Amino acid sequence: MATLFPKNAVEKPEPLQAEVKGTIPSWLQGTLLRNGPGIFSVGDTSYNHWFDGMAIMHSFVFKNGEVIHRSRFLRSDTYKANMAANRIVVSEMGTMAYPDPSKSFLVKAVTFLNHTMPDFTDNGASNFIKYGNEYYATSETNYLRKIDPVTLETQDKVDYKKYLPVNLATSHPHYDKEGNTYNIGTSIAEKGKTKYILFKVPAVSEKDKGKNVPALKNVEIICTVPSHYLLTPCYYHSFGITDNYFIFIEQPYKLDILKTATAYMRGVNWASCMKFYPQENTLIHLINRRTGKEVETKYYTGAMVVYHHVNAFEDNGHVIVDVIAYDDTRLYDMFYLKEDVPGKHHYESFPKPRYTRLALPIQRDEGIACGENLVKLKYTTASAVKEKEGKIMCQVEVLSEDVELPRINYDFNGKKHRFVYVNCAEEGQSKQIGKFDTETKEMVHWSEDNCQPSEPVFIPRANGESEDDGVVLTSVINFNPGQCSFILVLDGRTFKELARAYVTTELLKDMHGFFIPQGNQ
Repeated sequence: MATLFPKNAVEKPEPLQAEVKGTIPSWLQGTLLRNGPGIFSVGDTSYNHWFDGMAIMHSFVFKNGEVIHRSRFLRSDTYKANMAANRIVVSEMGTMAYPDPSKSFLVKAVTFLNHTMPDFTDNGASNFIKYGNEYYATSETNYLRKIDPVTLETQDKVDYKKYLPVNLATSHPHYDKEGNTYNIGTSIAEKGKTKYILFKVPAVSEKDKGKNVPALKNVEIICTVPSHYLLTPCYYHSFGITDNYFIFIEQPYKLDILKTATAYMRGVNWASCMKFYPQENTLIHLINRRTGKEVETKYYTGAMVVYHHVNAFEDNGHVIVDVIAYDDTRLYDMFYLKEDVPGKHHYESFPKPRYTRLALPIQRDEGIACGENLVKLKYTTASAVKEKEGKIMCQVEVLSEDVELPRINYDFNGKKHRFVYVNCAEEGQSKQIGKFDTETKEMVHWSEDNCQPSEPVFIPRANGESEDDGVVLTSVINFNPGQCSFILVLDGRTFKELARAYVTTELLKDMHGFFIPQGNQ
């Protein structure tokens, strides 16, 4: 069988000093964590999809101009079960696995009869989340794995469902300056209802400081948004936030619960239970952060698929929502590892990501005629046309194309931003990163021959003089013979290289990163 198969990573859990070329700013002190799939085959079995690979975590500690690197596999229950059996026995989104092939029909039948929803994996290979003072490796299931951000050792397994009724939750939460974390999850068929739950994990209180109190114990439900369909809630990967609103995009990319519940019995993966409905509109929910109530106006736009929000902000009676949008779901299909998976696409039909802007007018529209554009901002061509019964149809503005994995100066999260740091896609591969100016629409790039950079992470300089006063960090896979991969440090303003730190560990393509300033661990 032909494959696009990556090799398994090798962990190096002991700290190793990187070789620094150039000068790392003295103010840059802290730890960059990165997460992604690292094991793709166990024994004679292999995963069908790149996202399914078992997690490997990396840390890059910046201190006094030096960099210390280490890496470690996440010792999830999934990892332990697979390694003990010397084969893949825990299912992932793109790979359905069975503990014992000789008993597969009986196992499938029992699972079908006893479970409405399957027990998902705890292979947190997507990102890191901070809840309270705790750090977790996460994917999008109900399971999190607490980790030590210094040693990368795996600690407690945490089930969201013990604290609030969600079967799925994003790995892209939001944080405020007080230390609170906000996230959203899907509650499936709970008491006959399927809904989306926005929740808050408060900062550690004075009474809990120094105590071993799980951060999720104090979780607060902010609001719930009913799903339009009991058995087909939408898929989402992230959401937006401003000073006064949450933005949740309910897109016509749906998970069929009945198909998911029977996938094991039918011998198909869970990804096959998701379907895009291009004939349907996308519904945009605007929720007041203080009241927890959704605004009465109903905002719609055409069918689209969004994985990553860039940012959202309020301006002169509007909520501006910036996202990376696709016309279909081929992005997920592109990462199947086996070339002969029926109907799956690879780089020759790479879906085009578009940096897309929506403008949601929040001023009262009395006296405005149906068919009139309510957007009054001069710097965007995004429109919002009033329709009957309080509905507004939004048309997007495309600011740029072929960009993904957006990051901003997080001090501007929820506020008007100008600069966005992105991966620039070319035939499905990230061959360069860029700094995009949303005002001038100009992009400056960094690239190097035979090098593949990861998601760029912007670190602001304390008391910086401008939005882009800081550095951009990205891990770079170096395919040049005899050369090591490295962490790249770019000046946030000029986008010129300041330094690179070569590591002796071979880096693989990863997903997302999280920076912990020194003293916050």
